Amino acid sequence: MTYDAVLFDNDGVLVEPPPLELLTEAAADAFAAVGVEDPSEADVDAISYGVTPDRLRDVCSTYDVEVQDFWQTRDRTASDAQVASMRRGGKPRYDDVATLDSLADPLGIVSTNQQATIDAILSHHDLDSLFETAHGRPPTVASLRRKKPEPYYLDRALADLDAESALFIGDSETDVLAASRAGIDSAFIRRSHVAAVELDVTPTYDLDSLWDLHELPGVTLAEN
Repeated sequence: MTYDAVLFDNDGVLVEPPPLELLTEAAADAFAAVGVEDPSEADVDAISYGVTPDRLRDVCSTYDVEVQDFWQTRDRTASDAQVASMRRGGKPRYDDVATLDSLADPLGIVSTNQQATIDAILSHHDLDSLFETAHGRPPTVASLRRKKPEPYYLDRALADLDAESALFIGDSETDVLAASRAGIDSAFIRRSHVAAVELDVTPTYDLDSLWDLHELPGVTLAEN
């Protein structure tokens, strides 16, 4: 069996993930932008990372702000903060991303980060030409219900690449679950921030580095 495509999560796989403090500050900025000057620390944390639609609606009800307008503001401030940090040297690309040049399979990205952030990362790190498709989230509440471990964006990437068999590389349990639900293989990459993580699900492969892709059955290497 050979894969029709190889897909990648972005943060923690291709580039270093943003520090939680950066996302928390961006969330506080989002509250300020809609006129909420003194949100509770718990509510700032709730919309910083791992946001659920129900929790978002609860927070918006507490401060009497419109859900979709607030979420668009939050996603914009989170994206702007990450892009500004990247331009100062944050979100560096992992060295082993260089191995993607040696892969012959069509490549794609499926990320829970904002589409605007993914587009900026690809441009900043000169990765555009490597990937035939790249899916982040649009700034909608509906996107929260579709993010991994739901396979929605993986399915869209597979359709873009006309791929039936594929490998998805991620750094979280939700990545492995999303791949399983999409009916494709998964590889869990043990970056430093997840080196000791014990998963409750079993990926198809466990990788130390993207260089390990060279050794996987089904991955096609470009001819020299």
